[in-house]
Amino acid sequence: MAKKGNRVQVILECTEHKASGLPGTSRHITTKNKKNTPDRMELKKFNAIMKKMTVHKEIK
Repeated sequence: MAKKGNRVQVILECTEHKASGLPGTSRHITTKNKKNTPDRMELKKFNAIMKKMTVHKEIK
């Protein structure tokens, strides 16, 4: 049986793409440990629509 722990799946959404007004969305799914990082994550990920590295923030 799988362990029950503090790891949860989170969705990261591109902030620059959202502000640019281009159609579509750039989202990535990852996991985080809720105990070690209780606040929202912010990572640089590749946005395929804009074809560059952009800041992605965690959404609910």
